[in-house]
Amino acid sequence: MSLYGSRHRNNILATMLCWTAAIFGLSWLVMILGALVYEGAKGLSPVVFTQMTPPPGSAGGLLNAIAGSLIMSVIGVAVGAPLGMLAGTYMAEYGRYSKLTVVIRFINDILLSAPSIVIGLFVYELLVARMRHFSAISGSVALAILVIPVVLRTTEDMLLLVPGSLREAATALGLPRSYVIQRVAYRAAKSGLVTGVLLAVARVSGETAPLLFTSLNNQFWSLDLNAPMASLPVVIFQFALSPYKDWQQLAWTGALLVTVTVLVLSIAARALSRQRTPK
Repeated sequence: MSLYGSRHRNNILATMLCWTAAIFGLSWLVMILGALVYEGAKGLSPVVFTQMTPPPGSAGGLLNAIAGSLIMSVIGVAVGAPLGMLAGTYMAEYGRYSKLTVVIRFINDILLSAPSIVIGLFVYELLVARMRHFSAISGSVALAILVIPVVLRTTEDMLLLVPGSLREAATALGLPRSYVIQRVAYRAAKSGLVTGVLLAVARVSGETAPLLFTSLNNQFWSLDLNAPMASLPVVIFQFALSPYKDWQQLAWTGALLVTVTVLVLSIAARALSRQRTPK
């Protein structure tokens, strides 16, 4: 009985410590989100989505920054997602037991944990220094490099979860391997693959450091990919450090927009990951 009582007390103590740690962490998250919503909502208006970033003391919005972020994120995902998916497909379907797969997985894990500023410096040296100017192309390349490891890891994991019996059944019907992957493996892991892309989009949506070294910023409307282009993370960084109240308010509003976008994408990815694998 004494042994049971001791274990029971230890269990209660461990449970209380776990709840305390969870509440402590969530309380800070709630306070941060509360402050962000309170301060950011003050500046929400149609002007934010219809006017350019203003000079100090003037009214303005974030239209050019929103458009720039969308352009570079779309290009980055359009380039990085297929590369990551193809590499993940090779690792899961063709080179599952290959030594090359072990090397690729190790390098991919390094890229996943590498600070994004390192990627920005790499692209700066690779493109910006050689082109002798900042550009949206360089920013898109930096974002694409950040997308690849997320999509690669998710693609490999999702394809490995597809039962081998599905592949064997399709192969027994005489289907070529490429057709089996496209029509069987991809369809069975469709929700997981989409989840990986959404997670990659959520990651690059708020990246500031790579864009500071690649696309820099542009206070005016520009769709020229070979010129500096504004983006929400960089505008938030610059406006938040400024002494001007109107710029600081726009920084709060931009941070709210980025946070809401990331939360929506994360919730969508989580909802897709809970879906049952289609039979």
